[in-house]
Amino acid sequence: MSSIMRETIALSQRQLRRWHLLKLEQENRITLKEAAERMGLSYRQASRLKEKAARDGPAGMVHGNRGRKPANGLDGQIRERILELSRSQYELFNDGHFTEKLATEEGIQVSRETVRRIRRTGGIAPKRRRRPPRHRRRRPRRAQEGMMVLWDGSPHRWFGPQRAPCCLMAAMDDATGKCVSARFFPFECSVAYLWLLKSMIQHYGIPLVIYQDRHNALKRNDDHWSLEEQLRGEQDPTQVGGALRALSIEAIYALSPQAKGRIERLFGTFQDRLIAELSLAGITEIPEANAFLDAHFLASFNAQFAQPAAKSQKAWRPRPRGLDLDRICSLRYEATVGNDNAVRLGGMVFDIPEGTHRRSYAKARVEVRQLLDGSWRIYYGDKIIADHPATELKEPAKTLRRRKKSAKAASKYHWVYAASAPNPVP
Repeated sequence: MSSIMRETIALSQRQLRRWHLLKLEQENRITLKEAAERMGLSYRQASRLKEKAARDGPAGMVHGNRGRKPANGLDGQIRERILELSRSQYELFNDGHFTEKLATEEGIQVSRETVRRIRRTGGIAPKRRRRPPRHRRRRPRRAQEGMMVLWDGSPHRWFGPQRAPCCLMAAMDDATGKCVSARFFPFECSVAYLWLLKSMIQHYGIPLVIYQDRHNALKRNDDHWSLEEQLRGEQDPTQVGGALRALSIEAIYALSPQAKGRIERLFGTFQDRLIAELSLAGITEIPEANAFLDAHFLASFNAQFAQPAAKSQKAWRPRPRGLDLDRICSLRYEATVGNDNAVRLGGMVFDIPEGTHRRSYAKARVEVRQLLDGSWRIYYGDKIIADHPATELKEPAKTLRRRKKSAKAASKYHWVYAASAPNPVP
């Protein structure tokens, strides 16, 4: 006896419905036009499907490409290579970032969706779970580059979970989303903000407004008012606030983290991409990370993520000729010259040589400045009367100098070098 081979064809519910409608048309119970309408096909498509059904039976309902490898299908070796790279040197990269590296570093041209599908089916979870956003009112961007800059610090384990955390300080232009300055520091401090300010002015110019939070390096958060401050109606600024005032930059303070949404998202992108890039380059120290930011990351980031401003004309104010930017972007202290023509600060002694216009500076009030490279300058008015080699940069301490123990209202608020701070104000 000859055996009869029967082929089993699995049809979907939609294909079974089409087969049923064509049988009804064949039995003259409905017209082909009615069958086409119920199948959601044009009359021409229904005619072709009717011919296939008459020739092949139920198998005619199956698309001819079923079981065939797509013409644009990914080779199995490439798929395995993508999974291998995902689990090795690109382990920290998200789907989009990894897709970019495949194209630029590995010569593998695939879409982000393909990478996402391969990684998920391969058991590689997404780098971040994205929660649905809460409804918030969007603040329109400023129209021109340089009208407003946002800056902040992001403490994080930037060099991996086994390394100590440090702080990435960054400033971004509101109109374009361009990162105009960024640098790693051990922690968020006055020196970090002054460095961002100086770097931004050197490369772009002076912005009209800086949008910032209420960190104590940016805003006085104490309740102490000297008599002079009470008469003036405002407190003396912080070190950074004094620099902004000297440059006529308006400071706007955010009242919530959500108000700084744009720079918070910038740090989110940095944590997503920069950590992976630093790990890939084997960078685990702040100096090497800062060099990487300047040489590679920032230019690439801005080229990809910055957008054109609504107006092409830029609002940066040019740096005035003769502006002593080193003095403005530095730590300032007040001091009185001793009878021996020396200034004492934090255990250090700065000798002041005999002046051209003034033989002795004894009893004179002077301004002592520590520049961002650690070196020191002493100013009498606008004239430099002494300098000193670099020492360690320390965050200035806040303290009160009271004229009399009973005269609290007349207390003088001033900055002291950390090494000589007696009782810092909380």
